Amino acid sequence: MLELFPEGFEELDTPSGLELVAYTDPSGEERLWHVFGGARGADVDAGWEERWRAFHRPVRAGGLWIGPPWEEPPVGITAVVVDPGRAFGTGAHATTRLCVELVSALPRGSLLDVGCGSGVLAIAAAKLGFAPVHAVDDDPAAVEAAERNAAANGVRVAVSLLDALSAPLPAAETAVANVTLDAVRRLALRLDCRRLVTSGYLVSSAPRLVGFRPVRRVQEEGWAADLWEAASE
Repeated sequence: MLELFPEGFEELDTPSGLELVAYTDPSGEERLWHVFGGARGADVDAGWEERWRAFHRPVRAGGLWIGPPWEEPPVGITAVVVDPGRAFGTGAHATTRLCVELVSALPRGSLLDVGCGSGVLAIAAAKLGFAPVHAVDDDPAAVEAAERNAAANGVRVAVSLLDALSAPLPAAETAVANVTLDAVRRLALRLDCRRLVTSGYLVSSAPRLVGFRPVRRVQEEGWAADLWEAASE
């Protein structure tokens, strides 16, 4: 679903199980049929474009409050205010929280966020004291959202539009990749970093990354995130 609808989809608990809902057009419904072997379509009420706001709730992770601009952060906690716009990433998903948890415990230094989406992980890292912070994505909407959110949060994040699986990537002491499992494996061969935080896959997945050794795993709601160190360290 993330690959089919990177702009987001809805998860609904029903008596028969988990239902995944995408707001799309006939071409999107056809893609669902091809991938899952079936789908059910229905017309939606006017104003569906704003329904996602009801599910964009603040969360806490790594000592930070992460939430949308229409929510008021509590007094006395560092806030990361994220408006995803048309980009993926609100901070509420378990994989994002897990990545922030792992990053918050690491030594401060330079950081690279690969597949940054709305920029939530890069901005969180900057708020935690990492610098310099770079963020890359191959989606122009993500780059625009990440730049806008970094400015709104008053942090410096260098955001670049590039394909992380083919273009050269800046070196960093820590890299973060909250992407697909296949992309994580391929990125490990291209990254120049001492530490790597990865997520975007289920607990049942146990990736092995060339050039890295596992250090720590955290999990939540069936999702996992892993901390790795360069094998040469």
